[in-house]
Amino acid sequence: MKRKCGPVLFGKQTLVTPNIEILRETGVPNANITILLMKQPRAFMTSSDRFRQVVEEVENMGFDPLRSNFVMAIYALRTMTRSTWEKKVEVYKRWGWTEDDILEAFKKHPWCMMISEDKISAAMDFLVNKMGAKISLVAQTPVLLSFSLKKRIVPRSAVYQMLLSKGLIKSNSISLTSLLIPPEKWFLEKLVNRHKDEAPELLKLYKEKLDLAK
Repeated sequence: MKRKCGPVLFGKQTLVTPNIEILRETGVPNANITILLMKQPRAFMTSSDRFRQVVEEVENMGFDPLRSNFVMAIYALRTMTRSTWEKKVEVYKRWGWTEDDILEAFKKHPWCMMISEDKISAAMDFLVNKMGAKISLVAQTPVLLSFSLKKRIVPRSAVYQMLLSKGLIKSNSISLTSLLIPPEKWFLEKLVNRHKDEAPELLKLYKEKLDLAK
C-alpha cells in the first residue's frame, strides 16, 4: 500500500496509520482503503479521535463498509464543515427534497454533497424547469447532478429536443437517465449517428454546444 500511495502521504504515518487501522477494524476492504488513499489522501490528515467520529457518523447513516461509497462518504464529511453541509441541505430543501431524500441521495452518490450550492441550483433548474424532470427522479438519481451542465447535460438535451421537434423520437421513448448517464460513444451511436440521414445537422449541433463549453 505504501508503494501505491507514495512517500509524501506516508511521511504523515503518525496520522495515516492509525486511521487506516480504524477503517480495517470497521470492516472496510483494503482495496477501498487504497482507493481513498490514492484519490483523497487528505481524508486521513486528522486525529484518530476525529477520524473515528466521522467513520461512526457514516456508519450511523446506514452506509455499508464493504462498498466503495463508504470511503467516499468519509471523504465528503471530512472536507465539509457542518455549516457547509447545512447550507447544501437547505438548497436541496428549497427544491422540494426532504431530509430522507437527501440522506438516500448521499448514500447512493456521496458526491452530490460535494458539488457547490450554485451547481446544485443550476443543475436542478435545468433538469426540472427546462427538461421537465420530476424532482423525485433527480433525488433518486443524484449522479445526474454531478454531470457538467455545459459539457454533458446541455449538449445532450439540445440533441434530444431536436429529435423530438423532427418527430424522430417520442417524448416517452427515452428516459432522462438513459439520455444523460451512458458514455458518449453510446450517445453518439444511438441518438446522433442513427439519425444522420434524417437530421444531418445533429452532429453539428452537438459539437457546437460542446465548443461553447470550452
